[in-house]
Amino acid sequence: MTIFVAGLPYDLDDAELEEIFEKFGKVISAKVAIDRETGKSRSFGFVEMANREEGLEAIENLNDISLGKKPLVVKEAENRQSQRPPRPNFDRNRSSHNNRPFNRNR
Repeated sequence: MTIFVAGLPYDLDDAELEEIFEKFGKVISAKVAIDRETGKSRSFGFVEMANREEGLEAIENLNDISLGKKPLVVKEAENRQSQRPPRPNFDRNRSSHNNRPFNRNR
């Protein structure tokens, strides 16, 4: 089960996130999201737990508690594919109409 965690303190790292969740069961992975440009925490992360029941217990016990200035939001992660709109097709060899070849002379 994958769990989404928001409201993390900016100085919390992967190991500390794992430590919080392992009190409820086996943690497969724990990852704090890091901003690519700044290298700093984005204040959210994901935890993958081996057992669904243990994951649900962690959600129930950790949601809305405060680790820092903000209360945590802890919930089951949503499927990323279903949330993202379809990507546009930028294939230059085809127009977007009727899959006809692209005519540069139009």
